[in-house]
Amino acid sequence: MKDDKRVNREPVKNSKESSMTGIFAVSASPHIHQPTSVSRVMWNVVAALLPALVVAVVLFGFRALALTVYGVIAAVLAEAIIQKLRKREITVLDGSAVITGMLVAFNLHAGAPWWIPVLGSVFAITIGKHVFGGLGHNPLNPALLGRVFLVASWPTYTAAGWVPNTFGAISGITSNLTNIPQVNSLVTSATPLAVVKSLRDPVFINNIREAIPNAPQILMGEVANINTLQNVFWGNIGGCIGEVSAAALLLGAILLAWKRIIEWRIPVFYIGTVFVLTYLFGGIDGLFSASILLPFFHIFSGGVILGAFFMATDMVTSPLTKVGRIYFGIGCGLITVVIRLWGGFPEGVTFAILLMNLLVPLIDRYTFPKPFGEVRR
Repeated sequence: MKDDKRVNREPVKNSKESSMTGIFAVSASPHIHQPTSVSRVMWNVVAALLPALVVAVVLFGFRALALTVYGVIAAVLAEAIIQKLRKREITVLDGSAVITGMLVAFNLHAGAPWWIPVLGSVFAITIGKHVFGGLGHNPLNPALLGRVFLVASWPTYTAAGWVPNTFGAISGITSNLTNIPQVNSLVTSATPLAVVKSLRDPVFINNIREAIPNAPQILMGEVANINTLQNVFWGNIGGCIGEVSAAALLLGAILLAWKRIIEWRIPVFYIGTVFVLTYLFGGIDGLFSASILLPFFHIFSGGVILGAFFMATDMVTSPLTKVGRIYFGIGCGLITVVIRLWGGFPEGVTFAILLMNLLVPLIDRYTFPKPFGEVRR
């Protein structure tokens, strides 16, 4: 055995491999060559996010672009400084920091102060990414971690103060109940998900029932109709910069799928779970009382599309196995719906993905296939 080890370490001579060192790098199979790189993947994701940014600029003006630029610059500078301090190669041109800065800004509304995306991006890069070792080592999605930091630290600037788009819409809901003060105030100043959240508040429901007994059912019907769905799909609503237009995000998702950067299981099971659960429990009159259009409202509103295609599919923080990705998508959808329908926030995408990120090691452990011939213990 000693002779075998000695021979394996000696250079190969008198053969075609004589110019090689004789010490070969060995790694686990399979060995699949792909004509891609980290940089190419990241810049393709940036390109896929551009349609949503263009729509945001159309809807909210150049304020949306400025906030995004602030977030990107802060993320890139933070990454460069940290890599310099750590005496590592500066890799800001690979596009990963650009994506983080964009996604932090995309999770803010256009009325946020300029320093909010700056602080969020710096936190995302430093605490969410480089504390764990940098790209490829972070257990949580850095951009979502940055958003949670902002929501917890400055809720007034991040969770309130929504601004209407250039067409004057915030909720995107046209109601015949504007003679009721509470309804008029709600549909003219709240985001779509905030309207639905109010319809599950017993105090709000009792107040509008005093004016019209079936007012909650009427307003819920106005939420789940074709006109409202068109508004939330195209983006004629108020909301976060990168979330308002489901159509623009789906255009970018098609690009990522065409480039084979994302895999279908997580977004399909995420969105499918949201659809099923909101149809079962989304109504205000008990099980199956929701309109078939209400699940589409939940999918197109808020951050489901952005989260399902651009955040939950993050290669670093999502499961490795195909079965694991199914569980991951279902878990994200389940937590999102639970928070939206019964939690304290109108939106649950951020918390859903982060909580499932924490479960990824466990999911991988129990879904990773056993090697052929291995004895179960």
